[in-house]
Amino acid sequence: MGCRPRSCPAAGRESGLDKVERDILVEPGPRPTLKTIAYITGLGVTTVSRALNDAPDIRQATKDRVRLVAKQIGYRPNRAGVRLRTGKTNVISLILSVETEVLGLTAQVVSGLTEYLAGSPYHLIVTPYSRRSDPLEPVRYIVETSSADGIVFSRTEPEDARVRYLHARGFPFASHGRTEMDIVHPYFDFDNAAYARIAVERLRARGRERLALLPPPAHLTFARHMTAGFVEAIERHDLVEIPMHGVTLDSSPEAITAEVGRLMTARRRPDGLVCGSASAAIAAISAAEDAGLIIGRDFDVVVKESFNLMRRFRGEIEVVHEDFHAAGLGLAETVVRAIEGAPAESLRFVDVPSS
Repeated sequence: MGCRPRSCPAAGRESGLDKVERDILVEPGPRPTLKTIAYITGLGVTTVSRALNDAPDIRQATKDRVRLVAKQIGYRPNRAGVRLRTGKTNVISLILSVETEVLGLTAQVVSGLTEYLAGSPYHLIVTPYSRRSDPLEPVRYIVETSSADGIVFSRTEPEDARVRYLHARGFPFASHGRTEMDIVHPYFDFDNAAYARIAVERLRARGRERLALLPPPAHLTFARHMTAGFVEAIERHDLVEIPMHGVTLDSSPEAITAEVGRLMTARRRPDGLVCGSASAAIAAISAAEDAGLIIGRDFDVVVKESFNLMRRFRGEIEVVHEDFHAAGLGLAETVVRAIEGAPAESLRFVDVPSS
């Protein structure tokens, strides 16, 4: 016949951790606190708190021990208490467009951010907004309500109102992309000009001479970079640019299919396509194939992506890798260092693609 955990004869021989962990899981009561961790480890509450907050004067072995106990007993800091004591929320907000491309930024960037922050006092929240609304609105709300210690955002513009607003208020942030402003600010970016040059070189190596670029929306900074790299490489090798009209990476698949279909049935059609995203490339290739053309024979495509799916879609596709997971890691490190007071000059990173 079994016995209750508290009255079982073996209970006295349990370690402190086993007993507390069992009591929490089997007989739920008050949530674990810093005092709970202090009791288990034999440390003072102040030492436990400083260890969890990565204080530099606490030994790494002590930090590891405290964090292990905290994880095993399911400790979660009382955010309201932390805020009252320190004025900090230990929150980083990722402001994300609800229309963000599923095959691109969202999952991989969030994964990288979460992975980096797992070893820090911070946790991530996602603040959504629609591209049809003012992108400054969620930024202003977070700052005015002090609901986060730092902000990460994307779709950066050459003259970005969010950067100017946050810089003027001294609020820590990191942008996924650069600006062309007179403000030195933290960012993590991908070298889209280099990508476009590499794409043109690869198409030229395959004997392609009439090239079309399916670009990002013109109001975004990386559209300028990608277009500049494309035009530079076209002119250097005396190739022909076939312009696309009325479509960008933000366009619907139907709109992209219609425009690429028009181009591919024209008398002077492109024989090489440079695409800035995987979803746009799929729509473009489908349109070309609907026009009776065969990839690798009649035309070639270069695309940048993060998921390594495009060659499974069509093995002939040329792929340039953009590591969105690494971007998430980089953005997390950048915004945390900004919160810690690192100078903005040291918080500017550009990921350069390999040729």
